Amino acid sequence: MSSEPSAAHSPRDPALLGQTLVVIGGSAGIGLATARHARAEGARAILTGRDPERLRAAAAEVEALSTAAFDADDPARLQRFFQELPRPVDHVMVTAGHPSYGRLLDMDSDQARRAISGHMVLALEVARHAAGTVRPGGTLLLMGGTGARRIRAGLGIAPAATTAMPALTASLALELAPVRVNLIAAGFVDTPLSARLLGDGLDARREELRTTLPIGRVVEPADVAALAVHIMTNTALTGATYDIDGGQQLVG
Repeated sequence: MSSEPSAAHSPRDPALLGQTLVVIGGSAGIGLATARHARAEGARAILTGRDPERLRAAAAEVEALSTAAFDADDPARLQRFFQELPRPVDHVMVTAGHPSYGRLLDMDSDQARRAISGHMVLALEVARHAAGTVRPGGTLLLMGGTGARRIRAGLGIAPAATTAMPALTASLALELAPVRVNLIAAGFVDTPLSARLLGDGLDARREELRTTLPIGRVVEPADVAALAVHIMTNTALTGATYDIDGGQQLVG
């Protein structure tokens, strides 16, 4: 009987060895978790975020190549960031922005514009810059959600943006090809953003999900990060939306 190790247990090379990942919104939550996972697979990250102190801490943790502290909703600053990037990069992930809730008829024009910008305009602006920055076969990875697919009063712009993001992603995949464009649609993820949005209701929401989700636990940033890295490494994937919600849509 052979004593040689089985091929199934042979060590593999890191999946992103030598590659560069840019995370727009990488100082916490899903963005930081993805940078961690990518680093474990051999990539180096360039992180952006609004909070310089939090960004420095995140960069130190993942040994980031560089950081840039700015508001991603500032088109001029976003453009300058991409102009200053070393080219080419392999992957760009956009996790910046957050949902805007409230009654539609209570939103004024500026609030509505900001809400739409936070979902779709940022994705489009980053895509413009990715066209000249990401190598052929690399990835532009966008973030969306699943929670607003069931329309309820008080969700504001979120259902419209949730419905539109897969179509935007597919269109960008055609226009940016051979750069690949994909969308991760997440349900509740236990992040600092979720904590800010829910406030005192966070613990109750966690417990509700633990007892109702088919997976029996809350989705964590690391779960989304693992999916993100898979999408980066699987070069057959483009133009698609990938749900990750622990079965939340199945139980309402």
